[in-house]
Amino acid sequence: MIRVIKGKAEIARFIADNETRADGDNFEVEKNVREIVENVRKNGDKAVREYTAKWDCPNAKYYRVPDEVIQQAYENADVQLLAALKRCKEKIEAFHIMQKREAYELKQDNGVILKQIIRPLEQIGIYVPGGTAPLVSTVLMCAIPAKIAGVGQVIMTTPPQKDGTPNADVLAAAKLCGVDMVFLCGGAQAVAALAYGTDEIPRVAKIVGPGRDYVAVAKKFVFGAVDIDMVAGPSEILIIADETANPRYIAADLLSQAEHDVKSSAVLITTSMDLADSVNAELEKQVAELQRNEIAVESLKNYSGIIIAECMEEAVKTADKIAPEHLEVLTENPFEVEEKLRNYGSLFLGKYSPEPLGDYYAGPNHVLPTNGTARFSSPLTVDDFVKKSSSIYYTAEALKGAADDIMLIAEREGLSAHANSVKVRME
Repeated sequence: MIRVIKGKAEIARFIADNETRADGDNFEVEKNVREIVENVRKNGDKAVREYTAKWDCPNAKYYRVPDEVIQQAYENADVQLLAALKRCKEKIEAFHIMQKREAYELKQDNGVILKQIIRPLEQIGIYVPGGTAPLVSTVLMCAIPAKIAGVGQVIMTTPPQKDGTPNADVLAAAKLCGVDMVFLCGGAQAVAALAYGTDEIPRVAKIVGPGRDYVAVAKKFVFGAVDIDMVAGPSEILIIADETANPRYIAADLLSQAEHDVKSSAVLITTSMDLADSVNAELEKQVAELQRNEIAVESLKNYSGIIIAECMEEAVKTADKIAPEHLEVLTENPFEVEEKLRNYGSLFLGKYSPEPLGDYYAGPNHVLPTNGTARFSSPLTVDDFVKKSSSIYYTAEALKGAADDIMLIAEREGLSAHANSVKVRME
């Protein structure tokens, strides 16, 4: 069902191959995205509507979804679903509220006043994927930290369904989380509209939320004109397990990511060949029962594997090289392993902490670095929705005390005007 990988050379090849899985036909995608972005910059809403009609549905019911339609979706939402979303919201808020930073002021004896000023972004855009899997949970994970940060206006874009209507569950989640405006558009055109603004879609300061290749490439293109959370690749999970782990749990957790996309990666690292065999047998059983089993099978065949490590130390080192989006530790003492790990988006410890717990309910954000970028980047947080500025006040006496050092360094850099800006104040 899933290949077994042994030996340093074979493991290295597997890791290297997986790092290229997000590339695909990137040249063609980049060419098309560049045309889409330029068209939207030039023609605004007209271009966005044309792309929606071409790729999503010919007659979308709305462009901007009316507030009363959003309210109606909330009022008519499935009672059990809405209750579940409210419980998730409470957990996500409780975790993210702890991330909120305070500004500070440093006053020195010589009259100098230094400040760090923290202000929320005025407008942000959330991209919520539609298509085969409208991600209601993404609304919560993006809007809640933005609202905690104090963002003035949260704009959401999401593709229409095939019949031209918005997904009612997505609208209900948007209302629950205080999203201010919802537009029915998706793909690179939605990203471009948020980045540059149109007559109807406000220009935002930052775009967050996952998407497939066209969305990811579009976010890369517009970065600089607007901030982005990250360029996300296909979803991934890595599980470190020893002989005490339950193969049924492991197979279920691997499939929870394999069903996302044909390019998703599901990897098990274990010291037990017996466990590897048992997991493969479980995968055969469980994949046949999935609604999205064709996607899962393709993912397991092309981008997934079971790595046999000689010892737990080697398993940890291999996991750190891969730096996965989701990392589960199913060992006899997962907290011992946790202390040795460095690179991952989100960590799940023990047999009762499956990855979907983080997707929906536990509280930490599910917008996570992928494709090895967890080596240097972080999950979405409240910090992503604020900007930090500094403020400097010096007295004449304080500047005099600093003048010689400033002028010396400026002159050594060959920036005489910098030095002169201080010198004229000393005369």
